[in-house]
Amino acid sequence: MSIKGIDYDKCSTCKQCLITCTLFRYDKENQRVFFQDSDDFCNLCGHCIARCPEDAILYDNLGKPYEFENLNTPEKIVSYEDLLKFFKAHRSIRRYRRKKVPKKTLEKVFEAMNYAPTAANARTEKFSIISDNDKLKEVNDAVINELMKDEGMKRKYGTLFKLLSKAFHYPIFFDAPHVIFVTSPFNHEQEANNIGIIITYGRLAAESLGLGTCWNGWTQIAMNRNPDIRKLANLKGKRVGLFTIGYPSVKFHRTAPRKIKKPEGF
Repeated sequence: MSIKGIDYDKCSTCKQCLITCTLFRYDKENQRVFFQDSDDFCNLCGHCIARCPEDAILYDNLGKPYEFENLNTPEKIVSYEDLLKFFKAHRSIRRYRRKKVPKKTLEKVFEAMNYAPTAANARTEKFSIISDNDKLKEVNDAVINELMKDEGMKRKYGTLFKLLSKAFHYPIFFDAPHVIFVTSPFNHEQEANNIGIIITYGRLAAESLGLGTCWNGWTQIAMNRNPDIRKLANLKGKRVGLFTIGYPSVKFHRTAPRKIKKPEGF
């Protein structure tokens, strides 16, 4: 993956790339811009590709850029009022229909997750999914076993897990038909932020497709404490986040109340 340079047959020397990235320079003698990255500093953010009006930036294996109406006026794509209603309608779902989500629908969720921003455009995260009920039950049992080793967790969740086990086959995941994982090979703080943003993109995309989701902190805690559980789920990486996904079997009649916080210094 790399920026290769400039297609001079297309370039109009508008110099937009110069004000977009310091790796583009201007050759006064030949009166043209050029790309130079001898120190491998480019993080492949793609802003130069997005801002070039002539589509003259040459690149390799970075994915496909898109052009569509209102690209520069996203407020015309969705209004604030509609977006706020969408946010207010978003709920964490812990009751699912016993129905698998079609592969094409899940692919749309993963597609949206690919467009989540990451620190320094690192994009080192990997996505995976478990849809096999037996494997979900196996991971479920390992998570409960790990959490119950901690006396604090046992006091807080021991009774709850017993009650949930009577209602669900794999209660940690509330019998969701699928669980989506996001992992990173790195363990620094920014990766936790990256994973959180990616999961949020996935969950909101799922909501737009009529699906319900829920962030699963229990499994995240257990996997951080015991790497063998990550291996059980065929996951590689030092950071992990996950969410359940499926068709909701519950309906809501109104939003949950939220007290509006007043920002300080505003």
